[in-house]
Formats: sequence, structure tokens, C-alpha cells
Amino acid sequence: MRGEQSTPGGAFVPLPTTPAELARLIDHTLLLPQATSTDITRLCAEARQHAFFSVCVNPAWVPLAAAELAGSPVTVCTVVGFPLGAQASEVKAFEAEHALKAGAREIDMVLPIGPLRAGDEEWVRRDIGGVVQACRAHGALCKVILETALLTEEEKVRACRLAVQAGADFVKTSTGFAGGGATSEDVALMYRTVAPVGGRVKASGGIRTLDDLLRVVAAGASRVGTSSGVAIIEQARHRFEKR
Repeated sequence: MRGEQSTPGGAFVPLPTTPAELARLIDHTLLLPQATSTDITRLCAEARQHAFFSVCVNPAWVPLAAAELAGSPVTVCTVVGFPLGAQASEVKAFEAEHALKAGAREIDMVLPIGPLRAGDEEWVRRDIGGVVQACRAHGALCKVILETALLTEEEKVRACRLAVQAGADFVKTSTGFAGGGATSEDVALMYRTVAPVGGRVKASGGIRTLDDLLRVVAAGASRVGTSSGVAIIEQARHRFEKR
């Protein structure tokens, strides 16, 4: 099966075999607090050039990104409740609604980590559900960031199940701000948990090379968040052209 690899969970996940296929897996990301409008404009230009799936920016930059990418196939993604997940649920829902009206079409939200760890499942479902509802009203996707570096294996599984129950489209590994990042083991665990019920996995945090990306895709990720997308595409062109 050319272009496929067995995951640790036993499923088969398509691996990209061309730079173009690889680019469509990437959310080209810039979430640093010091980013300027010039940086965001450059990010969008790179996304257009390489045909990445999306750019992922902080909410304040959504109008600029939407304007820069108008007429292109590149989607605008933003973050909500970022990076701690500790905002009030109503604030997260409002933040999502505001970003969606400004042009975002994907929302990556951080779930309430403390309530999850304390076992307050109703809080977690309600928190995610408010953002999901806003996304549905705008035809947008909702991804739920677990912050896997802070969770036990049991908590990761429970977070995945709650996200799916609340209607989320993806579960995502990390913000990149809490230490650690995406591991193949975490991606495989999340894939095994959500794939049987139609959920998908986004890997993010510490993905800087082509091999990093291929590793998490082989484990079950169907989207990858990285600030190293351009470098990864260049590595892919060099490697694939040698085949």
C-alpha cells in the first residue's frame, strides 16, 4: 500500500507522497505575542505560495488574515481560550463568535484543563459545546486542544471522549506554550479514541522537520500545526525529487 503506514492503533493513515499533498495537511501557524502585522502578512503570503490548508493566528489578526487570503483556498484558523483554557465558558463562546464574524473558519479552543482533571465532565462538555455551537452557526470547524503534556493517559482519553460528545470535529495535542508537544504515542492514543466515532486528530507542538510531520501523520494525525511549514515543504521537495 504505497503512501500508507500502519498506526500503533492498527489503522491505516495515508502518508503524503508529494509536497502538494503534504502542504494540505499543514496549518501554517504564528501565535507568538510579539508578532506584527508585517509578520502576519508574510505568513499569509507563504500560505498562498505553498497552498497550506490554513493559517493559524491569534484572534486580533483574523481580519487581516481574512483580507490577505480572500479569494484563495487557504482557510483562516484562530485560537480561543488560548493558551490556558481558564477563561469563563461564556467568554470563550463570545470570542469564537467574534472571530467567526471576522472571517475565521476554524477555531482551535483550549478546554478547561483544571475542571477536566478534577472530574467535572459537565463543565468540560458545556465549555466545548458553547464554542461548537458558534462554529456550527457559521459552518466552521472546532478543534479542542487537550494540552497533553499536563494530562495523564486516562485524562487524555476522557478529554477526547468529552470533546466528541460535545460535537467537536478534531482533538488537538498542544498549544506549544505548556512544555512538551506532540508525540506519536499521544497522537495514536487520541486517534484510537476518536476515529471510531468520526473524530480527527491535529498534532501540534514541536513539529519542525519533515520527519516530525510524517511521524505524527503515521500515528493518526490528519492535520498538523507548525510554524516551520516552509522549511518542511523545502525538505519534502528535496526528498521527494530524489525518488
